Amino acid sequence: MIPILSAIAVWLLGWWLNSRLASGPYSDTRMVRFLAPLIFGLTVIGIWELVVRGLEVPLVILPAPSVIWDRFWDSLPTLWADFVQTIIKGALSGYIIGCGSAFLMAIAVDRWDFLRLGLLPVGNFVAALPIVGTAPILVMWFGFDWHSKAAVVVVMVFFPMLVNTVAGLREATTMQRDLMETYAATYWQSFLKLRLPAAMPFIFNGLKISTTLALIGAIVAEFFGSPTLGMGFRISTSVGQLSLDMVWAEIVVAALAGTAFYGVVAMIEKAVTFWHPSQRG
Repeated sequence: MIPILSAIAVWLLGWWLNSRLASGPYSDTRMVRFLAPLIFGLTVIGIWELVVRGLEVPLVILPAPSVIWDRFWDSLPTLWADFVQTIIKGALSGYIIGCGSAFLMAIAVDRWDFLRLGLLPVGNFVAALPIVGTAPILVMWFGFDWHSKAAVVVVMVFFPMLVNTVAGLREATTMQRDLMETYAATYWQSFLKLRLPAAMPFIFNGLKISTTLALIGAIVAEFFGSPTLGMGFRISTSVGQLSLDMVWAEIVVAALAGTAFYGVVAMIEKAVTFWHPSQRG
């Protein structure tokens, strides 16, 4: 009973602190914007720990955060090997290849209308295919190592990136294009000085969407065949062994990696598109 009452007290304390910060005179400062989600997250973790301990929830149902932390700390070499295999080799390489080729294809689509009319509908069809259907095929084509996971990531990120880039390249208005023509600008001069800068917010939208898709694709593809390492492999085998603390440790790594990946892309976007209204204030 005491842990449950303690959990309620922690929740009330977190509520009070966040409400004070949100209504205080420094609510718009960077420090408060950092502290508010930190307090909220710590409150959730504290309640989770107390409720699991108080109700004696079995490990296979929901391990306590302290148990997950112990497993995380004890399994650092294994988690690092899985991180390199899944994130660095599978997700990141597929992300670079998929987004890079989609950007180049978007330029071709922008130049030739028959590609826009023919390829984009096909792209929408391919993007709608379920990953659980295409992943086993790509694993059979490219083998069980990270190459097949990178191929799955390429398929997942290519068309979202393509559609966003094509939409961005068409963002410049007719008046702006006519102005460039009056300057006798060539296609590439107009592209580099008008249309590409105007497309940057759309391109970064595609890049940010693709960060999440890349991680999901790389992890899910490992469920259909992989060497004896990788985050998806570890999750599937740990579930079979009822080692749920290891599953949660892998989830923590995936969440941290995904947040860091998205944050890096968002920081680059802020530096590149500082002139855009969405980046002001």
